[in-house]
Amino acid sequence: MNRQLTIALVAHDQRKADMVDWAKFNAEFLSHHKLVCTGTTGGLIRKAFEDAGINADIRCMNSGPMGGDAEIAAMVVRNEIDLAVFLIDDLNAQPHEADIQMLLRQCRLHNVPIACNRISADLMISSNLWDDDSYTPQPQTYQKFDRK
Repeated sequence: MNRQLTIALVAHDQRKADMVDWAKFNAEFLSHHKLVCTGTTGGLIRKAFEDAGINADIRCMNSGPMGGDAEIAAMVVRNEIDLAVFLIDDLNAQPHEADIQMLLRQCRLHNVPIACNRISADLMISSNLWDDDSYTPQPQTYQKFDRK
C-alpha cells in the first residue's frame, strides 16, 4: 500500500486479547500506518509490538470509559481517521455505552469504514481500493423516502 492511513484501534476489556492477537497478525501492514488507540488497548499493542521488535507509530488516547472513545469520535468528525477497528464486547454491558454509540454513529455519518470483528477488519485492510486513485467514496446522502 502506498498511502499511509490513520487507523483507530479500540477494544473492550473482554476483546483486548483478540485485538492484540489481530494487531500482531497484521503487524507488517499496521507498522506502515499511524495507529490511534484508546489508552489500555494502545498500551497493550505497543508492548506486544516492542516485544516482537516491531516499530510502529502508536498514539494512545484516554481509556474508553475516561473519554477515549469520544476523543477518537472527534477525530472522525475532523476527518483525521481513515479506518476504525472496534472490537466490541457484545456480551457485557458497558458503563460508557453512550460514548460507544457516538463513535459508531460518527463513523457511519462521516463515511469512515468501521470493522467490529476480525474478519471485517482483515477484509478492510486488504482492500485494493486504498491505493486506487480512481476510486472516490460516494458521500452519504440522506433523503426522505417517498412511498408513492
